[in-house]
Amino acid sequence: MKSDSQPTINDVARLSGVSKKTVSRIINRSPLVKKDTREKVEKVIAELGYVPNPQARALALRRNFLIGLLHDNPNAQMVLNFQQGVLEVLKDTEFALVVRPVDRKSPRLLADVRHFLEQQRPFGMLILPPLSENDALAELCVELGCEYVRMGSADLDDAAHLVESNDRQAVGEAVDLLVAEGHRDIGFIAGPDGFRSAFERREGFCEAMARHGLEIGEDRMEEGMYTFESGLAAGGNLLDRQPRPTAIFASNDEMAAGALHAARRRDLVVPDDLSIIGFDDTAIAAHIWPPMTTVRWPINAMARAAATKLVEPDKASEVNWKFLSEIVPRSSVAPPRR
Repeated sequence: MKSDSQPTINDVARLSGVSKKTVSRIINRSPLVKKDTREKVEKVIAELGYVPNPQARALALRRNFLIGLLHDNPNAQMVLNFQQGVLEVLKDTEFALVVRPVDRKSPRLLADVRHFLEQQRPFGMLILPPLSENDALAELCVELGCEYVRMGSADLDDAAHLVESNDRQAVGEAVDLLVAEGHRDIGFIAGPDGFRSAFERREGFCEAMARHGLEIGEDRMEEGMYTFESGLAAGGNLLDRQPRPTAIFASNDEMAAGALHAARRRDLVVPDDLSIIGFDDTAIAAHIWPPMTTVRWPINAMARAAATKLVEPDKASEVNWKFLSEIVPRSSVAPPRR
């Protein structure tokens, strides 16, 4: 159908045989419309070439077409990787991404987030760990009528509001790999206190060691901050102890890379003198020498799923919410010399 003037929502309603309100609901992705009605109206919209006015839609929804990304994470690469996945979903849509870093330890955290939500009126929020573990933030979104999806390493919410990874199981599989290579003395670099991912990865390590009948001495456990520098320091502490461990598992790739540099400073060759496994499969794992065996955290897939749950809320419960990590073998693991 062609016309000299631009088609309007009234044209769509008339030709579809439905009310203007029903057309508006379909345009705004309301789940309250029957499938056959939705398909009929969407067909008319396509035939007319009708393009909804984004300003009018925002006014009707009392929301801007913004997806907020809330984070307080020292691992910049993790945040960037998540952003990339979100932007892949938002491409060619009317939605835009706005990133909001906050301080999770600030006494004004909830007040600051409330101000952001009230001022920006985002369509929805993506909440990264460890903020995602704060139920008060999810409750604030509900109070203000803002959709949200949390990312986590455990069951934090229902399927419509969560994407989750199996960190505990994945770390156990990394330990299995080291034990299969003959390692019995394995050091561990944990993530920062307060992160559920750090807790899950620590538990996965301890459970796997116990399953293999291996003890973990206090001198084999170090805490890091998910940064290269903290991995360098923690790795150095482990390697300065005698006897030193024959392998190290670090709770993310940045810290594993730091541990690898600590080994080089002590003239230790990876993997001949020391095996190392990281977690995430960020670019540093493949680019460092030797290329590092790691656990691939499916962050891009999780980000895409989380964004899809927001921009297509009628499908939120159907979109996959649980993602499995997998070992990526490279060149940083070998049998121990002793």
